Amino acid sequence: MIAYETAAPGAPLVAIQSLTPVPRGTEILVKMLACGVCHTDIHLHEGVFNLGNDKRLEVGRPGLVLGHEIFGEVVAVGSEVTGARIGDRRVVYPWIGCGECASCRRGEEHLCTPGRGLGTVMPGGFADHVLVPHSRYLFDKGAVDDALASTYACSGLTAYSALKKIADRVEGDEVLIIGAGGVGMMAVQIALSMGIDPLVADIDPRKREAAKAFGVSRVFDSSDLGQIKAIKKLSDGGVFAALDFVGSEASTGFGLSCLRKGGRLVIVGLYGGALNIPLPFIPMNARIIQGSYVGSLQEMGELMALVRAGRIAPIRIEERPLSQATQALADLKAGKAQGRIVLRG
Repeated sequence: MIAYETAAPGAPLVAIQSLTPVPRGTEILVKMLACGVCHTDIHLHEGVFNLGNDKRLEVGRPGLVLGHEIFGEVVAVGSEVTGARIGDRRVVYPWIGCGECASCRRGEEHLCTPGRGLGTVMPGGFADHVLVPHSRYLFDKGAVDDALASTYACSGLTAYSALKKIADRVEGDEVLIIGAGGVGMMAVQIALSMGIDPLVADIDPRKREAAKAFGVSRVFDSSDLGQIKAIKKLSDGGVFAALDFVGSEASTGFGLSCLRKGGRLVIVGLYGGALNIPLPFIPMNARIIQGSYVGSLQEMGELMALVRAGRIAPIRIEERPLSQATQALADLKAGKAQGRIVLRG
């Protein structure tokens, strides 16, 4: 098999040829047909997260096979496998835990640390084959396109899980989506399928126009602080929830400024920086600041049921061959991608 591995931080990925794994026990070998490229891949490729205030978190390692948005075909199974057959074409849930800690026992494998995540800890989809530990991590995509299907393992799941965190909204509660990139646009589609008419803010006019094309009627330029007043007026004093799919100092500041009293900011994006806020403002405004990291195995099942039912409209996909993985990372970092870049096996 051929896998594209990390070398030095930020350096081009290296094509490594090795023996194709043989699945044992409950393991399943999947031939990669499509693998999305995510901003998390960029951070792991560069080896660092920006923590703000001149601080950095070092991540990743040489020899890591990136890629966690995986769709593929089952080509071999271990002797103990049930629920999967050779020839099955499935989306792979990559956020796999140890199976033993308290988080895993609660059904929150995605919060297991460090876990066994495909493309983050264990070898992922920037390769022609991927080893999956159990059939419970495989999901039927229904009739959607292969490349689109891969994006539900992170982009779709992340958006769905963030939206579920505001499921207690009532009529009149406005929801603001900040960032209309790959994950943000997925959130727009899922929100619309849930009956939410979201407000959408982005600094890029092309992305605002793309949101309009998907049926969003209220879009805002988040680089213009004057838009905060407009959003608060439109939402009768501020939005109930702001979902930040950027995660920068500017975007979180914009989101907090748009909240009403008792509102909540759900931070999803990992762009980086630090959040500085006077502590008395948190109890005085009764606001909630919450993180949202990908999603659980149960949420993946719920999302894929919506996908198979045709409830979620497709986002824009740009397909490239696996051999262009390094360039895809560079283009995504430079903001040249509209929608999601997907590598094809």
